Amino acid sequence: MKTFTAKTAWVTGASSGIGEEICKQLAQQGSILILSGRNIDRLNSVRNSLPNSSQHLVLPFDLETENSIDTLVQKAISHTGKIDFLFNNGGVSQRSEAHETTIEVVRKIMEINFFANIKLSQAILPHFQANKSGHLIITSSIAGKFGFYLRSSYSASKHALHGYYESLALEEAKNNIFITLAIPGKINTPISMSALTKTGKSHGEMDHNQETGMSVSICVQKLLIAVEQRKREILIGNKEIKAVWLKRFFPALFWKIIKNQSPT
Repeated sequence: MKTFTAKTAWVTGASSGIGEEICKQLAQQGSILILSGRNIDRLNSVRNSLPNSSQHLVLPFDLETENSIDTLVQKAISHTGKIDFLFNNGGVSQRSEAHETTIEVVRKIMEINFFANIKLSQAILPHFQANKSGHLIITSSIAGKFGFYLRSSYSASKHALHGYYESLALEEAKNNIFITLAIPGKINTPISMSALTKTGKSHGEMDHNQETGMSVSICVQKLLIAVEQRKREILIGNKEIKAVWLKRFFPALFWKIIKNQSPT
């Protein structure tokens, strides 16, 4: 994919899962990476595993608490002088029923998955606008298409991303800025391990749905093809993604089927 050769891509959530794999595949295609996340040791480990590791920048920050986004953006831009892609991939999942989840946990999920996400995108937009180019890639979830057990706040945060970025895509088309919403289903990543419980503690378990999901390498291959083709939206997964079409065209049947699906 020549789309990514010698281009600079900023990846949040780069220390594991989909974010880590994005870094690996882009580096193999000749991209210069900016790796962000909370765990600086893991970020350094990922960077050191990449081809031409010295050209990549580790820029750690916490999506929930970071208050110096503009400064971070300037540091990122100064690395090569231009950012071509922002993979806004960082986030946190949930494993708790709505009625027992504290409002503090609800706010935390919304802060990380929605507010921090758009805060970073807003901060980089002036750079994209000045260059009349740029591509935002937002990692949503199949839970952004319909609600599901133990995912009330997580699902809400992903639904919110869809509304925001669909609007932004229309507004920024005049500036040659593209937006792709990635909608993964069951992907074999450790996302369930760090999912928040009703009290905000980590779930700490690898769910069966994750263990048996699509490999992360295939997931990212499909994502990067969609980015190259400048698709607005890409559903990625196995048979579970058919539920999106089922809900759209046969909603009564969808609700009969979905209620019998395992939440983990």
